[in-house]
Amino acid sequence: MCDICNTIEKSLQGENPFFVKELETGIVVLGWNQHFYGYTIFMCKKHATELYRLEDEFLAKFMEEMVIVSKAVATAFECDKMNYECLGNGDTHLHWHLFPRVKGDLGEYGNDGKGPVWWLPQEIMWNKDNIPNEKELKKMKAKLLKELEKYV
Repeated sequence: MCDICNTIEKSLQGENPFFVKELETGIVVLGWNQHFYGYTIFMCKKHATELYRLEDEFLAKFMEEMVIVSKAVATAFECDKMNYECLGNGDTHLHWHLFPRVKGDLGEYGNDGKGPVWWLPQEIMWNKDNIPNEKELKKMKAKLLKELEKYV
């Protein structure tokens, strides 16, 4: 079983503290690291490696739900801009990284506060100090769930 299939299974069994909500085509989880406050992952419930490998009807719904999730993330975490990534080079299972962005979030690594999240050195982006504590995680999940429930 791939890591994302495993994460989905554990989330649906109530064993993932970062799990927020199940949708028709995927699940919503907060990223374990929150340098970009509100960083969220939308994982496809079907194990597929490419968007074009999904059936047309499922693909349309998956994309619709991804937009809904991104809208909920943007609203819940009051960002200036959303970044969307669907790479699949590491985990070859369709999933979207949704990064809420605010001015200056790259610090000295940005170009006037602009640039992709990957300009940030990994030791800063993935620093353990960016992992929310239980209280903060509960608050973040509630904010995102409130927004998601407006649309689904």
